[in-house]
Amino acid sequence: MTLNHSEKEAVIREVHRLFAVAERYFNRSFPLPDVSFRRSGKNAGTAFLQQNRVNFHPVLLVANKAAFFSDVIPHEVSHLITWHTAGKRRRVKPHGPEWQAVMQHVYGVSPSTTHDFDLSVLGLTTFNYRCGCQTIALSVRRHNNVKKGMTYRCRRCGENLVFVENSEAT
Repeated sequence: MTLNHSEKEAVIREVHRLFAVAERYFNRSFPLPDVSFRRSGKNAGTAFLQQNRVNFHPVLLVANKAAFFSDVIPHEVSHLITWHTAGKRRRVKPHGPEWQAVMQHVYGVSPSTTHDFDLSVLGLTTFNYRCGCQTIALSVRRHNNVKKGMTYRCRRCGENLVFVENSEAT
């Protein structure tokens, strides 16, 4: 799966359109960001605030176009708009109330902080771990950290994650 030129152009146009929406909402201008398309682990998108740049994962974008346009692109653009409106003057949390307000009021998008895309398209090896409430796939790096003695806890139930023997997920 590769991202073609017209798909890249469509993403850039959407970023520019969202900036125009924010300019009308805030009644001020913002410098248009650079847009890049590089693989970035499991991150669908990343905003680089001080560089005024957004990056989108090309493989995840091709596999999840509709979700990128409805959620991921507004998510990353909201980080930049929040930086331009509030973050330069004071420290704001990445997914704090300022960012959430931009998502909701400027773009009309529910402020979700994570995605649940099928990551199998990335060809990443993961290892299954269990806790009291679920099975979680950890990356090779985290699996190796566990083998060296590090522990990870489930964010939901708080229990330590335990490796499920013979469970290489992919």
